[in-house]
Amino acid sequence: MTIQHPIDNRLPGLLRSGEPLRGIFTALPSPAIVEMCAYAGFTFVIIDNEHGAADFETTEHMLRAARASGIVPVVRCFLEDIPRVLDMGASGVQVPMIETADDARELVQRVRYPGEGRRGSAFSGRAAGYGAFPGAAHTTRSNEGVALIAMIETPEGVANAAAIAAVDGVDAVFVGPNDLAHAMGYGNDWKAPAVAAAIEQALRAVHGAGKCAGIIALSPDDERHYGQFGARYFATVATSLITQAFRQAAQAGREAPADGSSAGLRY
Repeated sequence: MTIQHPIDNRLPGLLRSGEPLRGIFTALPSPAIVEMCAYAGFTFVIIDNEHGAADFETTEHMLRAARASGIVPVVRCFLEDIPRVLDMGASGVQVPMIETADDARELVQRVRYPGEGRRGSAFSGRAAGYGAFPGAAHTTRSNEGVALIAMIETPEGVANAAAIAAVDGVDAVFVGPNDLAHAMGYGNDWKAPAVAAAIEQALRAVHGAGKCAGIIALSPDDERHYGQFGARYFATVATSLITQAFRQAAQAGREAPADGSSAGLRY
């Protein structure tokens, strides 16, 4: 009998493939949502532990759901959470607010085992099959098969995008447009010309450095637009899609009368 390894190690190869990848953020603490994203056909899911409500136990269950359903799981998390998330078996970590090449090098050190970094070694967790897959093989699979995605979300990050992408051990760089717009003084208007120019600058710099560039893409038009600048790692947002679908369902068939009364609503 062949036993499936807990770590899905496809992501680094996918990021190097040159092909566009379509994924989805979910901040909902739900393994079922992860499965639904897989069955819908997304290649990867980003479990959002920066803005989401999942605790560590729920995150591990979401990683199990991803492995069982065949979707590649990335966890967006803070620096201090990286060791536990990786020991749970994440296929990648996506870390916010990376601004310099030194930040990126520190990130690599936290993600990679000795030889490439300084990640603490333990074989008792899920990533090593609770001891079923220990030793050098686990170290190699983790160093080679777990992706590291740095997030650029400030003007300083944009200015240093090429240098961040060039750091050995960084597999992709993702531009966070909403935080970037706020940092540039435009609120949440990431379509403002100055913000759009900064996004283009960052994506082109990452692509020019030979790494995979990523960004939020809420529509096929977004993917085509940002793809012109080298982006290939596209993510939409689960809660946005769900809310839109709920709103459409709630409003379907309703015809509001001119006098504003509830009469005439059709269900």
